Amino acid sequence: MKTILLLGFLLTGLTLGIASSPAFEEDVFKTSRGDLKITFIGHGTLMFSFGGKIVHIDPVAQYADYSQLPKADIVLVTHEHGDHLDPAAVEGLRKSGTDLIVTTKCAGRVKNGQVMKNGETKTFQGIAIDAVPAYNIVNTRGPGQPFHPKGDGNGYILTFGDKRVYIAGDTENTPEMKQLKNIDIAFLPMNLPYTMTPDMVADAAKAFRPKVLYPYHYGNTETSKLVDLLKAEKDIEVRIRNLR
Repeated sequence: MKTILLLGFLLTGLTLGIASSPAFEEDVFKTSRGDLKITFIGHGTLMFSFGGKIVHIDPVAQYADYSQLPKADIVLVTHEHGDHLDPAAVEGLRKSGTDLIVTTKCAGRVKNGQVMKNGETKTFQGIAIDAVPAYNIVNTRGPGQPFHPKGDGNGYILTFGDKRVYIAGDTENTPEMKQLKNIDIAFLPMNLPYTMTPDMVADAAKAFRPKVLYPYHYGNTETSKLVDLLKAEKDIEVRIRNLR
């Protein structure tokens, strides 16, 4: 009987351990106002937890079962493409008081979105947010047809205590990106032909020098090339997470 009870206890413990283990990779950063937890959901989709607030970036149901994740205090959408804007996922994350920040092109596809334009700075629920232009210069569908035209998309810089986090959206290594200052954590896209090559990401990182760099939205691009390109930059830590 004792053996049976012990086996049952062990099996129960294993089951609980599996159930409580995080479904996604997570990193935690210390800030002047407490811990910032980053959850790496997939592709361009992220979740931040800070000061009792939950911030969802580009929530898309393809990458997560949002019924199993906490509701949003803030939702940020970088642009209107379907791998970044999922109106049903956005609606599923809403609760009373949720702030939804979108671009002009997204505004007609969601309810009660608050538009931020390139260059604007606003504060939502104690978190300062800057909208940074996100666009293509080199990669186009054809002559004069960039995959992401200037003015359509936003990157966002969020300030969590003394840490500044840049989520670039779909963009290349634009002049505006390369002029950024004091970025602690950066998410830069690295899939072709829509965003950047590893060389472009490395060029941008060497210009604005984030302390921690996550390539994201990278599809089948070989992340080891970026690591190699930046191996001599000792003040830029490249972290690879599952964000295909």
